[in-house]
Amino acid sequence: MLRRNALTRYPRERYTPPALPEAGPTNAMLRRLSKPVRTVLRWQLIVTAALALIAATVVGADGALSAALGGLISVLAGLVSALVAASGKAGSAGGVLLGALRAEGIKIGLMVILLWLVLAAYRNVVALALLGSFAATMLIFTMAFIVRDH
Repeated sequence: MLRRNALTRYPRERYTPPALPEAGPTNAMLRRLSKPVRTVLRWQLIVTAALALIAATVVGADGALSAALGGLISVLAGLVSALVAASGKAGSAGGVLLGALRAEGIKIGLMVILLWLVLAAYRNVVALALLGSFAATMLIFTMAFIVRDH
């Protein structure tokens, strides 16, 4: 029986792992993100909606808007961070580390700016709802490390 090597079974034209940058262009911006990141972003949006509903019943419309803004700040900062990390082309462990640090720095800077903008622009902000929703959704984003990629 003839033995075939890996190149015979999987010609280069047909075998391109999706994790490689050469995999080709994607149609959607979010397709570049891994499944765990997309899953966690979805969880963040669900928790943001739930906390906004809870704040609406407890505090009213201003509480609901504050909770929604707090969650959306976290979602937006996490999304931008994940996109920056995914766009990095690291060929070494040091490059991966620098890309991760750059993405984290951008995330923290964006969170500070967006929180400042909301607190400065929205006069009727309910700080507890805003910061509570923000903190809860930021904790959820750390779960991307434990979500499976399947």
